[in-house]
Amino acid sequence: MYKPGQILNVTVEKIVPNGFGLGFAENLTVFVALAAPGDRARVRINQLKGKTAFAEIVEIVEPSPERIAPPCEYFGRCGGCDFQQLDYAAQLRAKIDIVKDCLTRIGKLNYDGAIEIVGSPQSFGYRARAQWHADTRARRLGYFRRTSHHVIDVETCPILTEPLQKTLTGLRANLEWETFWAERIEIEAASAGERVSVFSDELVEPTEELDFALGEDRYFYDARSFFQGNPLLIESLVETALGGAAGAVAFDLYCGVGLFTLPLARNFETVHAVEASERSIGAARRNLDHARLDNVALYAEPVGEWLTREAPPAVDFVLLDPPRAGTEKETIDALLGLRPARISYVSCEPSTLARDLRRLCEDAYEIESITALDLFPQTHHVETVVRLRLKPNGLKLSEKLNIPNGLIEPG
Repeated sequence: MYKPGQILNVTVEKIVPNGFGLGFAENLTVFVALAAPGDRARVRINQLKGKTAFAEIVEIVEPSPERIAPPCEYFGRCGGCDFQQLDYAAQLRAKIDIVKDCLTRIGKLNYDGAIEIVGSPQSFGYRARAQWHADTRARRLGYFRRTSHHVIDVETCPILTEPLQKTLTGLRANLEWETFWAERIEIEAASAGERVSVFSDELVEPTEELDFALGEDRYFYDARSFFQGNPLLIESLVETALGGAAGAVAFDLYCGVGLFTLPLARNFETVHAVEASERSIGAARRNLDHARLDNVALYAEPVGEWLTREAPPAVDFVLLDPPRAGTEKETIDALLGLRPARISYVSCEPSTLARDLRRLCEDAYEIESITALDLFPQTHHVETVVRLRLKPNGLKLSEKLNIPNGLIEPG
C-alpha cells in the first residue's frame, strides 16, 4: 500500500499533458513534476488518487540525455516555467507528444498526419506580457510559488523581454509598500519594443498605450487587453491560422483586439467579429479604423449567445481563438448547425481543443492540418492551430434537402 511521503524509484518514459513526466511503479502510475524523458530518479509521493500518484524528484539517479541545468535561480520554486530542465529540442518534441496525447485520449481522434511545430526564434527573453503578484505585508514582488498562491520574491526573470525586466526591477525599487491597503495586489505589464504598459487597480500611474506593427496593419492595445505574449511568432501564427483563406463571409470568434480580424477583412467581403470584452472590442474598432477597413461588424457579447441569436445563416470560414477553457457547448452546437466550409481553431490548451474537436469531427468535419507554435518556451504550454474542412457528407440539413437557409423550423 502506497502513502504520501513514500520514496519510489521510477524511470520517466515521456512527458504528458500538464508537463508531468510519466513513470510507473508496481500497480501505480506516477506523474513526476519537472522531469525529463529517460530520467532515472528517486521521487517522493505528494498526492495519491487511487492508482495514480503525483510526485516530486528527490534525487536524479541517472539523468536523461535531454536534461540540462535550468538557468533560472528560481526554477522549481516559481510556478511559471516547468520545462527549463529540458534542452530546447526536447521541449518541442514534448509539446508535439502532448498535443498527440490529447487528440487520442480526450478527442478519440486517430489523426495520422504530421504535426509540424514552429519553434520560437528566442527561447529566453521573448515574453512581452507578465502578471506579477505582490505581497504588500512581506514586501515581496514576483510570481506564485509552484502549486500555491504564496508569492516568491523574484529579482530577475530570464524569459521576460529586456524592457519588462527593467520594469520589474524599477517596481521593486520604487513601490511604496506602506501605501497599500490590500494585502495582495496584481500588476499587469506588457511591452512593445522599448515601450512598456503597466496596470494595477492599486497604482495611480496612467496605463500607456502600445502598438504592434504586422505588415500593413498596426494594433493598439495596453496592459489591460489580451495580446499575444510572444511577438516573435505573431506573424507565423496569423499566417498559419488564415492559411490564405478568402471568400464572401468570415466569422472571427473570440476576436480580442482584432489580431486575426484585420487580415480577414482584407481577404473576405464581410467579417463578423465577436468578443465578450468591451475593452477589447473598443481596441479592435480603433485598429480597424486605423487600417481604414469598413467591412467588419463588431459585437461585444459572448460568442455562444451571438451565434444562437444573431449569426448570419451563411458563412464560408470561421476562425476560433477561445480562451484556455475552450468554447462553450452552444458555440459548437451553432457551428455544427451552420456548417461553414472551413474552420480554423486556434488554441492555447490542447485538452480543451481535443474536447471540442471530438464533437466537430464526429460527423461533420475532418482535420486538414495541425500546426503547433511554441509561443511559450520553457513551459509546457503550446499554441495549436487546427484547420478543419467540411466532410463531403457534412452538408447542412437545408443543403441536403435543397431548402433555402432559414426555412427549417427548430425542433
